[in-house]
Amino acid sequence: MDSNVAVAGAELAAKAGDFSLFALFWQAHIVVKIVMLGLLSASVWCWAIIVDKTLLYRRLRGQMNRFEDAFWSGQSLEDLYRTYSTRTNSGLSAVFVAAMTEWKQSHEGSHPAVASLAQRLDRVMTMTITREGERLESRLAVLASVGSAGPFIGLFGTVWGIMTSFQAIAVSESTNLAVVAPGIAEALFATALGLLAAIPAVIFYNKLSGDVAKLITRMDGFADEFLAILSREIDERLEGERY
Repeated sequence: MDSNVAVAGAELAAKAGDFSLFALFWQAHIVVKIVMLGLLSASVWCWAIIVDKTLLYRRLRGQMNRFEDAFWSGQSLEDLYRTYSTRTNSGLSAVFVAAMTEWKQSHEGSHPAVASLAQRLDRVMTMTITREGERLESRLAVLASVGSAGPFIGLFGTVWGIMTSFQAIAVSESTNLAVVAPGIAEALFATALGLLAAIPAVIFYNKLSGDVAKLITRMDGFADEFLAILSREIDERLEGERY
């Protein structure tokens, strides 16, 4: 028993003089270390997602602006389709190409299927927008999960660290602040890492989710306008067939 007390006292005394972040991590209990490493990994993962999505949305907004300029420039739909059908499309151009592909397939052959074409075009563009939305929202759930769970995981590490510190204090039979403080600091470091991971995750999840909603709303608006243009064309062709 005396040897255990001496060892615990020596460990606590060694901890008392070093409060650097590396020392706080290195001296922590193995469970607390695992929690800290997990939170650091989650934080790096979240920042990778944040940077990737921020660049993706900025790039997509630029592509959509350029496509809208080309679409409303007076260029024929056939020429525009030939230009974009050979590209990898996203956003508005993906909606446009999907609708034009359905339009052209419906007019193939000697008996064009135009009776329910407007409904098919609407479904095709809706499905394309849904796929684009899923692509844009992918991995945002990671930010939401880290934002909600990060503080609790850090708190778990803190509770475990404080419990371990109190056990060591009981063994050493010393309540000196210089002996107690290092163990408490190690435990609270886990909570700090949890907040470090969670706060940016929550902030950017809300921002990026708002960006996705704006992009999807923009695609929905374009789909409605384009469907109106094609519907007028369908009506004119049906009216011409009657006379």
